[in-house]
Amino acid sequence: MSDGTQMSLLSEPLPMPIRTSDLPEMAYRHQKDHRKRLRERFVRAGSQALADYEMLELILFSAIPRGDVKPLAKDLIAAFGDFNSVVSASPERLAHVQGVGAAVIRELKIVEAAAHKLAQTRVLGRNAITSWDALINYCKTTMAYQEIEQFRILYLDRKNILIADEEQGRGTVDHVPVYTREVIKRTLELNASALILVHNHPSGDPSPSTADIEMTNQIVKAAATMKIVIHDHIVIGREDISSFRSLGLL
Repeated sequence: MSDGTQMSLLSEPLPMPIRTSDLPEMAYRHQKDHRKRLRERFVRAGSQALADYEMLELILFSAIPRGDVKPLAKDLIAAFGDFNSVVSASPERLAHVQGVGAAVIRELKIVEAAAHKLAQTRVLGRNAITSWDALINYCKTTMAYQEIEQFRILYLDRKNILIADEEQGRGTVDHVPVYTREVIKRTLELNASALILVHNHPSGDPSPSTADIEMTNQIVKAAATMKIVIHDHIVIGREDISSFRSLGLL
């Protein structure tokens, strides 16, 4: 090699080695860029363009300001199955997933509450019969992914306007206590003229049980003495619903 060539090679700048102290900052910049890209994709294409774990990432960004939240998002999906199940999971069950702290639970519960509130505003103060699809969507949003049975009552006035929506009771994974006397008492307090009964089956199967049918018959009989109409009893499953009226049980 000639002296000229050797001097030319020596004069070329050598690549700077990456210092260990630079790695945390480089990782932070990479995650910052990832968060920006994911948010932009959501704004541009909506939730349909994102996988369930990516939607969870968007929520986790607020709870965990720095760091890679993708592994935690995927762990949550693995633990509960899908986005809806994660958001609806109880704080106690969420806390069992490694990496989930109070901030994560808080953000997930805010999202759940917001979804319920939005669905409720689309039915409260409206005619329950003519807005039936919105009513069913509200019930599914609120109850389909609950881990225990919940019994709700939708109170209607004489024009079938939904005037109140209240949880009457919570139970276990396969039972919720319902007290006919309390149902009628609350109906009279609200001056309601008709009811729609709703409860969920955490098993996912919305088929009415024998106990469901017996309980409904008791309420129907008691309501009839006070000239209160029972429009329907809806059982909410994970993917489908059952209607007592459609099944000929009312």
